[in-house]
Amino acid sequence: MLFGNKERYVVRTLGDSVLRAKAAVIPAVTPEIRALAERMIRAMRVFDGIGLAAPQIGESLRLAVIEIPQDAMEKDPTPGEALLYPRMPLVLINPQILERSSDLAVRDEGCLSLPDIYAPVVRPARVVLDSDILDGGHVTVECGGLLGRCIQHELDHLDGVVFSDRVLPEDRALIAPDLRRLEKYGAKHHFQRVITA
Repeated sequence: MLFGNKERYVVRTLGDSVLRAKAAVIPAVTPEIRALAERMIRAMRVFDGIGLAAPQIGESLRLAVIEIPQDAMEKDPTPGEALLYPRMPLVLINPQILERSSDLAVRDEGCLSLPDIYAPVVRPARVVLDSDILDGGHVTVECGGLLGRCIQHELDHLDGVVFSDRVLPEDRALIAPDLRRLEKYGAKHHFQRVITA
């Protein structure tokens, strides 16, 4: 929706049922899917994020966008980092994880749908991503570092999982009051964060 020359961007927040649904497979890349991807990239940038899944803007489709700064790449990058960092922003269509490493890594995570809430999340250090990439064919590649974590985080959204679900109980107890406040606030504001830019 346009206000003069400004556009209204909305991200759904914790408590919205769309964040708990399993997203639908995209059968074909249509002009509408391309437009949705462009809108998601703009929203991700406006909200100052590094990833955004379609359910977060109210579209229950298996689509995610990722844009991580090049300087975040590991010094010894995985093949996926080396391949995909130069192609940012990424638009992943029907992405899936084929393999997860047995070694784990812990890092604080946040989420545009859980604003101002951060907590440590343990995830596999590397994953094998299998996905169509808008205007980039198909990739099956191992990804680690921040990219591997971001892929796991965004793909969780496509299955109705938010990062706070993966926080260990002792850490979750620390953020529980913030989660309750967010849901209470969201209920009064249609579970939406809005920026006009």
